[in-house]
Amino acid sequence: MTIDRRNLLKTSSAAFVAFAALGSGSLTRAYSANPGKRLVPDPRGFLDLPEGFSYRLLTQTGKLMSDGFATPGRPDGMGCFAHPTMANYWVLVRNHENWASIDDGRPFAAGSKSLADFDTSRIYDARREGDPFFGGTTNVVIDAASGEVVRDNISLLGTAANCSGGTTPWGSWLTCEEQPLKVGEEDAQKAHGFVFEVPADATGPVDPVPLTAMGRFAHEAVSVDPESGIVYLTEDDREGLFYRFIPNERGKLAAGGRLQALAIAGRDSADTRNYARDWSRGSAERIEAGQAMAVRWIDLEDVESPEGDLRQRGFAAGAAMFTRGEGLAYGSRGDGQGAHFFNCTEGGADHTGQVWQLAPGKNGAADMLTLIYESPGADTLDLCDNLAVTPWGDLMICEDGRGDNYLRGLTPEGAIYDFARNAHEDSAEFCGACFSPDGSTLFVNVQEPGFTYAITGPWESLRSA
Repeated sequence: MTIDRRNLLKTSSAAFVAFAALGSGSLTRAYSANPGKRLVPDPRGFLDLPEGFSYRLLTQTGKLMSDGFATPGRPDGMGCFAHPTMANYWVLVRNHENWASIDDGRPFAAGSKSLADFDTSRIYDARREGDPFFGGTTNVVIDAASGEVVRDNISLLGTAANCSGGTTPWGSWLTCEEQPLKVGEEDAQKAHGFVFEVPADATGPVDPVPLTAMGRFAHEAVSVDPESGIVYLTEDDREGLFYRFIPNERGKLAAGGRLQALAIAGRDSADTRNYARDWSRGSAERIEAGQAMAVRWIDLEDVESPEGDLRQRGFAAGAAMFTRGEGLAYGSRGDGQGAHFFNCTEGGADHTGQVWQLAPGKNGAADMLTLIYESPGADTLDLCDNLAVTPWGDLMICEDGRGDNYLRGLTPEGAIYDFARNAHEDSAEFCGACFSPDGSTLFVNVQEPGFTYAITGPWESLRSA
């Protein structure tokens, strides 16, 4: 008989705690549908982790930041950098997925500075009555030795639904708007659905310049190839595309470039979702895990079209369809070969997720696309979202599922294991997983109630999970 984990472990929320150490104890261990490490329930009701791991709660939505504003709500995608000018300090650049209709978690709260204290020239867009959109980013400086936050501040404001993004090799964070608003929608005065760049060392709000040549659509995440400087992008739509941006000048994305969409060689308008019942459009052939496919790239025109039809035009031109492309990261899985890994949150026959690898071709060879994992069901992997490549080559995957949400590891051999369980009473999504530059600390967000955690422990024990 299959046990449904959603009917188990109803955990009540606990009072605020700055640090919790999880020992072996005699507590009943949390149920896991996956082999590998088992989880010790957190008596405080925050995070269940494997034995020997611990967490620190770094920041919380609504708490006052160093710049005098309140920590914005709905923390999502996040990147970690060595501080550019301060030795032994790290910087988290963190997205806030505040949609136009969401008014909770604003940075202007009781006891904080107000909008009147903010440099309005640094707000990308405000509604006609003057209230800005509350998407954007914050920068959090951490003392690497103590693990304590020493500074945090708003670094971008006035954007819509900054869901994920990605780090660049030149020390900045690319933050992506998922809500492609037209002028006039939700009282917007500017178009939305763009990528913005935020330096890791920003100590205040940056000049909000949309990188329009990278396209206007439901942006989710990006990864930058460190060798070529090409930027890869996912689209969070059930009939989305996978893109790449070839900049005119490496490292200077505002100077423009060429946007392209991925197509599978020999299979124009392929449908990669593996679940369509009516194959009236595109390729009907199922894609099997482990099947490596050569790709080609299709040039796109009118990439910031106000009609928001980029994906439809790209698919009609032969680009492959992906369902809800979300997390995307570059790294090596222990073989010394770099690749881009991305999740399709609702892909697969069970609609619970697919994990893909795109390996750039060498010496003129074609790039190769491989479906490396397809979830067989929610108790194994449920709606994979953000992801990170671990220092030892596993993928650490954030769930945005319908019940309990986990951080789950995926080994190069294709084995799934549970690393963390969100034990908050209302199990919200994990997001923003990223490692510190030295690999000692995993940072992750729980979007609601808006907590950012730092997790440490015996990472070497996961190599055989």
